[in-house]
Amino acid sequence: MSKPELAIFGGGCFWCTEAIFSRLRGVESVESGYTGGSLAKPTYEQVSMGNTGHVESIKIEFDPSAVKYSDLLNVFFATHDPTTLNRQGNDVGEQYRSAIFYTTPQQKKTAEEFIQKLADEETFDDPIVTAVSPLDKFWPAESYHQRYYEQNANKPYCQVVINPKLAKLRQKFAPLLKPT
Repeated sequence: MSKPELAIFGGGCFWCTEAIFSRLRGVESVESGYTGGSLAKPTYEQVSMGNTGHVESIKIEFDPSAVKYSDLLNVFFATHDPTTLNRQGNDVGEQYRSAIFYTTPQQKKTAEEFIQKLADEETFDDPIVTAVSPLDKFWPAESYHQRYYEQNANKPYCQVVINPKLAKLRQKFAPLLKPT
């Protein structure tokens, strides 16, 4: 096993992104939280107001010998809409913007090249608006947000919003999934 690395993504509701990335092989942990804003130790209520600058994000600890950063980017761009500014589905506000927070210069380079490739290939009908920024500080979300899907899979939001994303993940990225 290689030394673990961190990847931080904002792709809409962190309940969705956490459920997706926790299923990938090589991912050792996924934590929901907030980043990208100026408010120290933000709460869910503060971030939900949409005026803190923070994004609902996930911090992924992964083994780069088991899953590549580029694989994580591939899943990230396939499981949310990177072309809508400050919006994912019915979730609207800057806290739901598409964002990558890099932790190394190599991650920045890889993310920017990945986005350029998607643009060159015209993968999406509209321009990609995903921001690529350095990670400043990641603030963990409250405990009731952690592993939300695992604890609430039968709730309507999970059934209607998260389950289709997981079905897409299984269909499109089966080789990247942890054994069940």
